Amino acid sequence: MRHYGQLGTAERRALFHQEPAPFDLDSDVRTLGVALGATLYSPATRPRLVSDVHKQTARGVVSMVLCLEDSISDAEVAGAEENLVRQLTRLHRESPLDSLPLIFIRVRNPGQILSLTQRLGAAGAVLAGYVLPKFTAAAGQEFLEALVAAEARGGRRLLAMPVLESPELMHLETRAAGLADAARLLEKYRERIPALRIGVTDFCSVYGLRRTPDMTVYDVHPVASVIADVVNVFGRADGSGFTISGPVWEYFRVQPRMFQPQLRTSPFRGRVELRERLIEHDMDGLLQEIELDRANGLQGKTCIHPSHVAAVHALSVVSHEEFCDAVDILNAGPDGGGVLRSTYTNKMNEVKPHRSWAARTLLRAEVFGVARDGVDYVDLLEAGIK
Repeated sequence: MRHYGQLGTAERRALFHQEPAPFDLDSDVRTLGVALGATLYSPATRPRLVSDVHKQTARGVVSMVLCLEDSISDAEVAGAEENLVRQLTRLHRESPLDSLPLIFIRVRNPGQILSLTQRLGAAGAVLAGYVLPKFTAAAGQEFLEALVAAEARGGRRLLAMPVLESPELMHLETRAAGLADAARLLEKYRERIPALRIGVTDFCSVYGLRRTPDMTVYDVHPVASVIADVVNVFGRADGSGFTISGPVWEYFRVQPRMFQPQLRTSPFRGRVELRERLIEHDMDGLLQEIELDRANGLQGKTCIHPSHVAAVHALSVVSHEEFCDAVDILNAGPDGGGVLRSTYTNKMNEVKPHRSWAARTLLRAEVFGVARDGVDYVDLLEAGIK
């Protein structure tokens, strides 16, 4: 699979200086963490999951989570499990593995990992792994041990995506110890973890909060402080870090507005209808939050609506300017130093401090591609939502 694989060859060539590279379930876990992009969540109760997977893949989705946890009621769990096994078995029977996105199942408890792996049998080949909810060091050990056991039983690698969303990680007096303990546990399973996810809806619930579509999660300071601490512990560039996925954007229908739209008109010259459509569906707030995610060390995003996917991917493509800066910095060599004038002559590139940023940028460039000079996020967004 590859990002923007839904576009024709000529259209990709017109948009990209360097096209997105293909990846698969056997790719390096660091590559997969960045490649997740917009991870689309879907309740496991959906009666047409097979057609949903094919439909969203054709629209550019490369990772999906089929949810047995918060998106369904307690009374629906048994039926959802049966539906999941039936639908994934059919998906395995009817679809080549290289035509499918990365598929994860979000479970409620460790026992479901072993049970579902066993019930799926050969059809488990369609699975990339499992999402582990309410992850803490205390609860996470059993989840991860179940994953290893299921991996041995199925004879193939299974990935884990822990979700940091428990109250003890929100509460100031227990946060530091909770994050440090979780980090020590996850280090032992590093090669199975493409990304950590952050459950900001659960964090907001601890204080009865909910952001409006006019605000990003970074405007909700109690939650923003948790994100900062998660990045501080898990997002380091010294080799100990993980990919951390951006939080969910909850809105996808027009809402009453209190503030002015946040999208400038200048990038949309000649495409006024596109700008109006984005504003109408509260996408201007989403676009701002995606930019803030990356500025704060997060990559990709949890999505609960297909309309969000194109926005996440458009803003994940490396710009030609970023690419030139990253290449210049890394070409200076590991022992190089000093300050370089950027290729675009609009900034300084300080070789040593910017080296980690450059390395991360080129990894993102590998899976999302590099836009041609003059191609911006509006061009990519327009291509992605056709």
